[in-house]
Amino acid sequence: MTTTSTASSESAPGAPLKIGLWTAQIIVFVLFTLFGGMKLLMPVDKLAEMWVWPGQVPTWFLHLTGILDIAGGIGVLLPAAIRVQPGLTVLAALGCSLLQIAAIIFHLSRGEAAAVPLTAVLLALSVFILWGRRKQAPIAPRG
Repeated sequence: MTTTSTASSESAPGAPLKIGLWTAQIIVFVLFTLFGGMKLLMPVDKLAEMWVWPGQVPTWFLHLTGILDIAGGIGVLLPAAIRVQPGLTVLAALGCSLLQIAAIIFHLSRGEAAAVPLTAVLLALSVFILWGRRKQAPIAPRG
């Protein structure tokens, strides 16, 4: 007797999706930790030469954004890579997405439209990671 399953038979995610997600995670990790480190370690006047806004906000705000950038960058890659609490990658991608939305609003409100394209790319990558690691190609925890 042959039985057929009536349960949904979704196929496993393909290699292109997995490669795309890992690539996006590495890019977000590198850029978020790089920019976060710059915000924390570089003198404000040097940052203000590259980006106008660091010289026009309180130092605590600049450092807070640096900490959030580093936490988000590490969060989108490390839990998935070591397969310990990989669900944190999804939460980090959500946080990175929200941070980029706030950054777009911040820059547009200050007339800094030139900063928006990079921020929009980081938003797109973060949303892709959120979408992909939440349902399409989640990482199974170790063990």
